[in-house]
Amino acid sequence: MAISYSQALDFVQRFAQAVATDKEYLTELDAAIGDGDHGINMDRGMRAVLPKVDALTEGDVASLFRTVAMTLISTVGGASGPLYGTVFLQLATALKDKPEVQPADWSLALASAVGGVQSRGKAMPEDKTMVDALLPASQALSDQLAAGASFDAALKAAEEAAEAGMKATIPLVARKGRASYLGERSAGHQDPGATSSWLLMKAAREAFAEGS
Repeated sequence: MAISYSQALDFVQRFAQAVATDKEYLTELDAAIGDGDHGINMDRGMRAVLPKVDALTEGDVASLFRTVAMTLISTVGGASGPLYGTVFLQLATALKDKPEVQPADWSLALASAVGGVQSRGKAMPEDKTMVDALLPASQALSDQLAAGASFDAALKAAEEAAEAGMKATIPLVARKGRASYLGERSAGHQDPGATSSWLLMKAAREAFAEGS
């Protein structure tokens, strides 16, 4: 099955809703090891995204994601804007000129997005960042599709891998970002960026699943 424009829009809208619902939780997580503004910033950014994407004439998925990227970069402060802007910009670039987005296209685009985040933030696995959720999600999606799994099953595996990666950040000592300033005191706290990244993968599964 191909991902339609309406499903891609639904993905963006679902992510915005998830961020709005969990805004206080994300901010609470960030207050423990960061600036305490992750949920607030992401909610502000996604609230700015919604009218922009609603105003678009239905077209290609790449243009939709580029609009999301540019809006996040211009409205979200701290590291979240540039990093999530990079996610959507890399998705847009990878899907350029794709009249239909096949599962394999989405897998490659997600891998490109993760690579973009790693390049921009210089983060590696177990640095206690959003990479700890996004990288295993991308790998799970790719592995499942390569093994012949359905797109629905691959999306579910990606979401589950992101959730596991998110939870695995709890005992880690942060090596990047504001949390790294705390040193050993950053251990015992779930990373807020990994948490919002899990919400992103959950939104993708809900929006792209067959019959959604």
